[in-house]
Amino acid sequence: MDANETGAAYTRSAPAPTVADAVARVVAAYAGRPDVSADEIVALALRLTGVFGALAPATAAPGTVPAAPPQAAPAAVDAPAPALPIEKAVTADKVYCLCCGRGFTMLKRHLKAEHGLTEEEYRALFHLPEDMPLVAPNYSERKAAYAKRVGLGKYQRDPGEDDSPAR
Repeated sequence: MDANETGAAYTRSAPAPTVADAVARVVAAYAGRPDVSADEIVALALRLTGVFGALAPATAAPGTVPAAPPQAAPAAVDAPAPALPIEKAVTADKVYCLCCGRGFTMLKRHLKAEHGLTEEEYRALFHLPEDMPLVAPNYSERKAAYAKRVGLGKYQRDPGEDDSPAR
């Protein structure tokens, strides 16, 4: 009986990825970031080659990557060093990005566009408190004063008023 007659499909396994393939994929993804220098890319490639080479078991074919890392391998990644001291990250008119050191009125858009980080990821990356501002204090005060001046936030609903729209 033929394999096609039984309905079983003939599958061919893909070759195991080599250390070079794995390193190339990670380095290519990292190199796509706009804030990465060529020296950092080379250093990452060298570190990854050493890490993937150390993870490959002795019984595996030379240059192949194991399916799963051994349990003893440390999974913790150290947080990057901030570009400037955290105490100097907030001034009256600017908030400075701890990733690159540039000053902004508001950080949220910069973090997403330049570093691919959300506010929560940024705070977690540098172990920042929840109450640390990501908007310059003077800008925030100006916006609040304007909102009060034009009467925003003063609307009060009647307690018996229904929230559903009229039909």
